[in-house]
Formats: sequence, structure tokens, C-alpha cells
Amino acid sequence: MYRYWKNLVVKGITATFTAATLVGAGAFSTHVSAQDAINVGVLQYVEHDSLDQNYQGFLNGLNEAGYVEGENLNINFLNASGDTANLQTMSESVTNDSDYIFAIATPAAQSIANVESDKPIFISSVSDPESAGLVESVDAPGTNVTGTMDAGPLQEQVDLIESVAPDATTVGILYNSGEANAVSEAASARTILEDTGYEVTEATITSTNDISQVMGTLVNEVEVVFVVTDNTIASAMALVGDLATEAGLPIVGGSKDMVLENGLITYGLDYYKLGEQTAEMLVRLVEEDLNVAEMPIERPNDLELVINEDNAEKLGIDPSNIELPSAE
Repeated sequence: MYRYWKNLVVKGITATFTAATLVGAGAFSTHVSAQDAINVGVLQYVEHDSLDQNYQGFLNGLNEAGYVEGENLNINFLNASGDTANLQTMSESVTNDSDYIFAIATPAAQSIANVESDKPIFISSVSDPESAGLVESVDAPGTNVTGTMDAGPLQEQVDLIESVAPDATTVGILYNSGEANAVSEAASARTILEDTGYEVTEATITSTNDISQVMGTLVNEVEVVFVVTDNTIASAMALVGDLATEAGLPIVGGSKDMVLENGLITYGLDYYKLGEQTAEMLVRLVEEDLNVAEMPIERPNDLELVINEDNAEKLGIDPSNIELPSAE
């Protein structure tokens, strides 16, 4: 059944991904007893709903496992506010007095990994850890980095276009050409869209200052705007959504929080739950004395269909006509 949240209709379904058994101890392994306080350094790349929820979920996951800030948990949190020039200094500060590191978003993860090669680093909100140079492979990291990835189920998201714009033949992909995760996802999305039969136009930005001009051109060239998990776009969804809706175009794809902010529809993950999932991995490492290099990067446990009912009404779309993509 549908669950209403603010102006949204949310229908959740679950897709479970099976990870390899976590075994071993050795290199990159740090162990403390559950009774000892743990020191966790956190670096978040930029402030927006998805990453904020990711961090809150991480804290909650630690709390549920018995690690409470001020009691047996010390948190050193820094937010780079999207300023890449601050990342190295902040990375050094976060890692100095920490036993474990939590890096939120690809730029933060890359920066932390560049300054710390021994302490366990848990990443989240990273779409492609391999292409970002963080791990040797998702299944066997081989480094001091593990955690969760937020790559969207792009095929299922593309399949949603048929339900919201059945006559569309042209799709525009909007992303930040300076974000490695966004570039990787956009390339994959383009392939899927073209294989499905759509004509694709790519529109790239380098900062939020470019959005008005780039969107002003894009909305005149396409019938649907497709977005990937992109930190810059996510931080400006209020503007992106307004420009698309004013032009009568649906925004498909991206994260749940991007749709909650001002998109139309996606089939994707909940960043709060992803944060909890990452915390569970850290707790296993702490309490079971695991080897971080052998802990596979995990995909989201839960995916949901999220529809912004308010924007659907503005676009003349009936949410009841939208079909769920098949979950593999």
C-alpha cells in the first residue's frame, strides 16, 4: 500500500543483495573490546539531505549497537561544505585522533584515502569505489577501505520513464562533470538509455552557479530530465526541480532525498538506512576483529519507489498509473 510522507507517495519494496562471507584478520585489522570507547573521525563532503541523512543513519546505527557519543563513542565530525581546497587539511585533522574513519561521498573518501593508508576507512554515498581508486574490487577491497556504495539501479530508473512520459523519445542527463561518481553513473545511464531507444543529450555543470543556464538550454531540447546520484545536483534540487516543472518536464532518477526535495520519481535507496548499514559494518569490524581489506563493499539492502505526488499533479501525471520496475 502507499505510504504518504509530506507531499509524496512512497511505496517500498525490498531488494536484498548477498555479500560474501566476511572472514579473516590481519592487515588493516584493528580490534578493541566492546567495552572500550571508540574514536571515529567523520568527513562529509557537502551538506544536503542525502548526505545529512547518511550521517544521521550512521550515528543511529552505532547507537543501536551500544556505542553512544559521550559515553563510549567519540566523534570528530567535519564538513567540507563542497570546498575541495579544504579536503586535505580536514582529512588530516579527522584522521589524527581517530581509530576509524567514516567518509561521506566520493571526494571525501578519496581525500581521506590519500592521507591515511592504515586505519580502517568506511565509505558511503560513493557510487563507484573501483573507478574512484579506493579499492581493488568491490568484492575484495584489498586496501584499508570498505563500506557501502550508492550506485542507483539505473535500468529500473530508466524503465520508469515509460510510465511518466510514454511518448518521450529524448532524454537529457544532468550531472557535474567534476564529480567522479556522477561521471561514472552518467556514462552507464547513457548506455542504458540509448539501448532502450532514447536519444540522449548530456548537460554538464561544474558548480551550482551553472544550473540556471544549463537547464535553460536543456529543457528546450529534451522531454525528460534524468539525474544520477550527484552531490552538486542534489544540493540544488529546489532550483533544478522548479526549472524542470515550469517547462513541463519530469525528473526521473537520483536518490530518494532528491525526489523528496523537488524531483518526480525514482527507484532508489534511503541514505539514512545506508548509513545504518555502514555503521553495522564498522561494529562487526570492531567486535569480531575482522580484516577490513577482506570486507566486501556492500550495496543498499533496501530500494524504494518514491513519487513526488505534488509535482506529479503539476505535470498531469496520475501516480496510480506508474508501474514498479522489476527487482532483480
